[in-house]
Amino acid sequence: MKKYLYVIILLVIATSCNTSNKKKETKASNPEYVALQKKASTIFGTLPTQVNNPENEITEEKVVLGKKLYFDNRLSKDNTQSCNTCHDLKTYGVDNLPTSPGNDGGLGTRNSPTVLNAALHKDQFWDGREPDVEAQAGGPILNPVEMAMPSEEVVVERLLEDENYLEMFETAFPEDEKPITYKNIQKAIGAFERKLITPSKFDDFIAGNIEILNEKELKGLQLFIDNGCTACHSGNALGGNIHQKFGLFDDYWKYTKSKTIDEGKFEVTKKEGDKYIFKSPSLRNIAKTYPYFHDGSVNDLKDAVSIMGKIQLNKEFTPDELDAMVAFLNSLTGELPEDIKNTL
Repeated sequence: MKKYLYVIILLVIATSCNTSNKKKETKASNPEYVALQKKASTIFGTLPTQVNNPENEITEEKVVLGKKLYFDNRLSKDNTQSCNTCHDLKTYGVDNLPTSPGNDGGLGTRNSPTVLNAALHKDQFWDGREPDVEAQAGGPILNPVEMAMPSEEVVVERLLEDENYLEMFETAFPEDEKPITYKNIQKAIGAFERKLITPSKFDDFIAGNIEILNEKELKGLQLFIDNGCTACHSGNALGGNIHQKFGLFDDYWKYTKSKTIDEGKFEVTKKEGDKYIFKSPSLRNIAKTYPYFHDGSVNDLKDAVSIMGKIQLNKEFTPDELDAMVAFLNSLTGELPEDIKNTL
């Protein structure tokens, strides 16, 4: 009797192991998921560890200096604000406010986008008015509503009073006779930001690990691709590389309930064709960088996806479709590089 019982136990264990192995192999052996992984890798590509700029070589000295500047309140008129105030690295590079208060308490007109992965973008700001993160870094410091410094010269003079900064700039820019310049401030902050890249489990999937995404996330990815979301949100940043009219099929403010109607790029170019044109944002870390859209008018990610379906795609997503796409978008939540995260 004991002999038969032992055999039965062995058979149960063997069957259990086989079943377990089959479960583990299910997604990887599924032709649809394999095809989805290959298609996604083509659409989104590989995420780099840093974004190089031939005109601003990334060195350790520049990055260390750039980080110090990024967190320094002395770059604002009343020593109250730093870059990190509106782009807090502990909350995924944003302050989670619709629009951000500046040095004097006034609010900006547009939502502060995340600085994470921003160096991957085609250009900077919602209207694309600056070409790269170096140029962007110089804007808020002098903006009267934001950090409100009166001039580049005043910024430089303030830093010249700090012996530590003098040494750090000399180390970061050894070939410059006068290393503390506004341009070098921008270059240092830019070098720091070019390393703020946040890989997620989605990147493991792109690299070939099909098992890492669950079936709901995979369904959401499939819906994301099939419904044409990749027209605006492709590449390794899943966005940030084109400008598009917000409200292709209807006025956006009818759905976002925006208090102010922002005419987008038109406010810079005054070209009629640029009305309501905005940069399509990156979707990396999107679940953490609420509220959404250029004016921070929508707090819930599912609501934002639903609105995008209606006014950009002319589609009404079902509750199940919305749940799946939100699950996929959550898989884009990444982490800061260890060398930066450990020093925050």
